Amino acid sequence: MYLSVNDQNTYCYTGGKAFDAAKPTVVFIHGVLNDHSVWILQSRYLAHHGWNVLAVDLPGHCRSAGEAPASVEAAADFVAALLDAAGVARAALVGHSWGSLIALEAASRLQDRVSHLVLVGTAYPMKVSQALLDVALNEPMKALTMINVFSRSTLAAPPSSLGPGTWVYGASMALGRRVLASNTAVNVFHRGFKACDAYAHGEQAITQITCPVLFVLGEQDQMTPAKAAQGLIKMARESGKVVQTAPLPVGHHQMSESPDATLFAIRDFLNA
Repeated sequence: MYLSVNDQNTYCYTGGKAFDAAKPTVVFIHGVLNDHSVWILQSRYLAHHGWNVLAVDLPGHCRSAGEAPASVEAAADFVAALLDAAGVARAALVGHSWGSLIALEAASRLQDRVSHLVLVGTAYPMKVSQALLDVALNEPMKALTMINVFSRSTLAAPPSSLGPGTWVYGASMALGRRVLASNTAVNVFHRGFKACDAYAHGEQAITQITCPVLFVLGEQDQMTPAKAAQGLIKMARESGKVVQTAPLPVGHHQMSESPDATLFAIRDFLNA
């Protein structure tokens, strides 16, 4: 469905179910050079099991108009505006990679408007090497190949992902090319990486959230290694938050490399 957010047409996948603001709502936020489709299994399941789903294309990405966010903070402001546009008083936020930083920052700002926070493939700080930033800017197809090699622990999807034998590397490459081509005004690849690299509010944000938080981490993740999330986990616990962790034996694309385990971790956390 489409919503007008900040006077721009914004696309949200609802999992094949009509949106009903009276139901509990979960917002899925994608990472750099992705769109709503990376959440296809998780969003569709929850939509058919009692939840409103808003799996959003961030502004300037694929089906959503508007200026692509240049910072985590700007993207968090967009999430707040999205909830207002949808008429949602309270929602769970689920974010992957860059989307996890956006969800974290939004939760710290929205306070009790966020019921649950799920950080998938997260790290703080989420630094990006200058070499990768340069390649993303000047040779984006080369950078796309690099991150798809770094990101994955498998080239073939488990049966419940897109289908038995799906070439997840090739599918991810195609998605990245499509997202990059969807915005001819700016390089959303480089812009997203710069936003990750520059974000400096993670420690304050994790102490300011008021909801339970789940960390879904890939034990073979080379993009955001599980050890890089331990500081956030420690600070969340020390500040009295309810914290759960779900370590998975996969890389950075938990949603397609371990789709069932990722779904079940999110489902059980939201329903607890």
